[in-house]
Order: sequence, then structure tokens, then C-alpha cells
Amino acid sequence: MNVKEMTAKQVAEKVFKKEHLFILDVRNESDFNDWKIEGENFEYLNIPYFELIEGVDGIVDQLPKDKAVIVVCAKGGSAQFVAEQLVEVGFDNVYTLRGGMKAWSEHLQKIKVYEDENMKVYQFIRVGKGCLSYMVLSGKEALVVDPSRFINVYEDVANDEGVKITHIVDSHLHADHISGGKELAERTGATYYLMKSEGAVFDFAPLEEHHTIEFENVNLEVLAVKTPGHTPGSVSFFVNHQLLFSGDTIFVGGLGRPDLGGKVAEWAADLYETVYEKVASIADDVIVLPAHYANLDEEINQEGFIGDSLGNIRARNDMMQNKQKDEFIKQVVAGANTETPPNFEDIVAINRGHVKVDIEKQQELEIGPNRCALHHTHE
Repeated sequence: MNVKEMTAKQVAEKVFKKEHLFILDVRNESDFNDWKIEGENFEYLNIPYFELIEGVDGIVDQLPKDKAVIVVCAKGGSAQFVAEQLVEVGFDNVYTLRGGMKAWSEHLQKIKVYEDENMKVYQFIRVGKGCLSYMVLSGKEALVVDPSRFINVYEDVANDEGVKITHIVDSHLHADHISGGKELAERTGATYYLMKSEGAVFDFAPLEEHHTIEFENVNLEVLAVKTPGHTPGSVSFFVNHQLLFSGDTIFVGGLGRPDLGGKVAEWAADLYETVYEKVASIADDVIVLPAHYANLDEEINQEGFIGDSLGNIRARNDMMQNKQKDEFIKQVVAGANTETPPNFEDIVAINRGHVKVDIEKQQELEIGPNRCALHHTHE
């Protein structure tokens, strides 16, 4: 049976190159509407698998005969069954996504975002989840920012670059994905930093006690700027006065959500102080590199990574422009109570160290979109 496969990496390349792809998604309609593979030039047809068990004759007129069709399901099995039927009725260019949406959720796309004589910085885009992590390399050492649980990716890059991972930081206690910080630290011997106020119960270096993190002899400094707003212990990392790893405090298209803890007005006040006092003193030409993005097509820049100058972000976002504190809090409260990240309470419990789960459970908890942004403006 002439059914070919595409890997998540190959599909991601099509996203970044803005190529055309026709996707036949055979998951349930609600799952498709909640979360799908998104590409600027992608076409979609969503027909649940159970409607195709008896055959695909009813949809052949809705599919292109002269273009590649990729069939997508949750893990790959249902897509293979449907793809085989399509080949039987005469479709020549049919693919399945190897590993299905589970594999799509787990793919990390590495992109170089910065390099000078002191450091090189890679961004890892988790395309199917909207999560971003980073490696800062200097001399023979590296620092990892907001690592995902796919720690082999960072280890492989360190091996390829001839560096040792010596420092790992999480900007906050993540609510939509499981952090790889603790395990990566255990595997590499690196120091793992987290805010003590986030409530983790395992051993780590409290960021409250480390205002700067220095490594190598090139004077690469990572300044932990206390920037509450998304969670009480959110921080940002200001590197060499050139890059701001902003966690979930500032996004390319908006600000972090302060409503996940049930204290939206109180945390919105913290967010205001962050935006108008701490971040206000940072220069416009500093590059902001967040921990999440909401829309790849809108937020990816001409260099191919997610990030922008702080000046451009300020100019686009009216929440960062001369708002009075009361008005700011009022707007944040009005925008709150939107959907929460799926399974966020379970994920937070894992990231705090209260609960341990196996790989299969981790995959199940992470399936779905990220919902960590509060306010997006793209005028």
C-alpha cells in the first residue's frame, strides 16, 4: 500500500517556509476546532474517523487529486487506515503524520536568534504547543531557559556545540507544559534556578538569592528581574543588556495572564508595576524573547524566530502605553476568566514536585493548545 509518511519536523518546515499543504484531520470535530496544525497556506478538511470506517467515497470530491494530502489523527493509527483507503480509490500522493498529533505536540524547531563575540543564542519553538525555550552558549558553557521535558534535544545541541550545560532557569512555574528543568539538571549536574515563591518542594537554587548568574570568562550576565504578573514568582532574564527572556510576562503580541491563581485584580496590580516601573526602564532596542506565542504567522519575525524589539512591542500594545493603574487593572479583570490551559492544575502539581507521572500520562496532560496570553493586539 503506497502510503508515505511525513514527520513532525517535515510538516514544521512547511509551516516556516509558508508552503501549501492539504490536511485531512480525522479527529473528532471538537478536538479539531480546539487544536490543529496551523500553517498560513494550509487547507483543511475535518471528517471524523468514525464517518470513514465504511469507506471514503463520500469525501473524494472534497480532496485535491493534484496535491499532496496528509491524513492526521491523534496517534497515527486511524490516519493510516483512512490513507490506505484513499490510495485504493486512486489518490497517489497520500501521507500520514508519523505519530499523529502527539508527535506534533512534541516537536522542537531549533533556530539561531542571536550571536556576537560573547554568546550565541538558540530558540526552540515547540510548534504544536506554542512554547518557547532557549540555550545561551558562551565559551564552553551553556544556560538553558524554560526547558521542555524533551531534554535530549538540549543535550544533543550541547554535544554538537562542544559545551556543557551548567545553568538552567525557569521563568515561572509553568501551567501548560511539564518543565524539563529538574531532570536536565540531574542529568547534566547543572544548577537549576527557580523562584522559591513558586512552591516547588525539591532542591533548587532560589532566584531570590541570585540576582545575577555569571558563567565563563566573557562576562555573560543573566540578570533575574523580578517581574510578577503571570504567576507571583514570574521573573524575566536580562542578558548582557541586549536580550530580555520575558517568560510569560511580556509576549510579542501582549501580556501574560494574571488570572490563573484566582487573584486577578491583585496580580494585575503586580503586572502593572512590572510594565510601568521595571520594564519601563529597559531600552527600546532590547530584543524580547518570550516563553510562549499565540500565533506563529503573526509573531514570527523576518529572521525566522519569535521575538521583537521592546520598542515595537510597546508601540503595538495599548496596555503598555500611558495607562493609569486603575484603568489597567479594570481592563485586565474584564479580559479574565477565559479558558484555562488544559489540565493546568495537574501540570502545576508535577512542576512543583508534588506528583510524579509516567511518560504516557505526561503526553496525555500536554495535548492541546497553550492559553497563557491575556491580551493580544496586532493593529
